[in-house]
Amino acid sequence: MAEPIDNRVFVLILQHPQERRHALSTAPLVVGALSRARLATGLSWPSLARALGAPADPRRWAALYLGAVHPAAAEQRRELALVDRSGAPLAEPGAVLGALDGIVLLDGSWREAKTLWWRNPWLLKLHRMVLDPPRPARLGRQRRAPRPVALSTLEAAALALRHLERGPQAADALATALGRMLAAAGGRKPRPRAP
Repeated sequence: MAEPIDNRVFVLILQHPQERRHALSTAPLVVGALSRARLATGLSWPSLARALGAPADPRRWAALYLGAVHPAAAEQRRELALVDRSGAPLAEPGAVLGALDGIVLLDGSWREAKTLWWRNPWLLKLHRMVLDPPRPARLGRQRRAPRPVALSTLEAAALALRHLERGPQAADALATALGRMLAAAGGRKPRPRAP
């Protein structure tokens, strides 16, 4: 395994406990590929700092938001957007994105991710980030996804870091890790996800 890549933006992954049992779970690959990443498994934490295991200012963090994007956002399609509480994209997100210390990703099925979102109300204090990938998920052929653009945790981290980091090294390292995992998985059939 290669040395972890130095990344500026910290990646905190909150993993639903049931997600650990999936053979194609990508969260451990993110933590292995990046020097500034942490995987926290559980259902709830009292604050960002407790989930992170270090002091953190919620105003300098963003969470990958699960909600719908405001209809007006369709005209302004972006791979990565910051949205307000109604899902409308922020007009000038550059200053916020450039000052982020970290991002929070929720790892699990859609149902599990929603459980994590609602059991951790401190997530509402973070900026909301929405991803709109240009291509279908690479892992989608191996795991059932609710729609073709539903990204794995690793793919979501790579897409976000491609926009948040100064260079492509972190995103490229994650893409390489995913490629190795897919090659190792070979022709495995998708396993149905537990309801």
